[in-house]
Amino acid sequence: MASTAFDMFKAARALESAGVERTQAEAIAEAIQQRQSYASRSDVARRGSAARAGLREVRAELRADMAALEMRLTNRMYAGAVGLAALVAVFSLLS
Repeated sequence: MASTAFDMFKAARALESAGVERTQAEAIAEAIQQRQSYASRSDVARRGSAARAGLREVRAELRADMAALEMRLTNRMYAGAVGLAALVAVFSLLS
């Protein structure tokens, strides 16, 4: 069990600087302070590692989704260009 005091304000500021909204950062810091006596450093480290692994997985899925979206948008753009070229060709034949 850790014997050092937990600085809730410092933790909240660190979370805010990492991009967490202020109210969420304060709530997270308060929850950590309340649970400090129950969690060991190895527990926190293990959960942090699991969270980072989860984030890596989400990032990979997001990148794959973005690549698929890019491909669909590109295909639609080319289809629109071909359709426009066909309309121009038809109008030029009719006039």
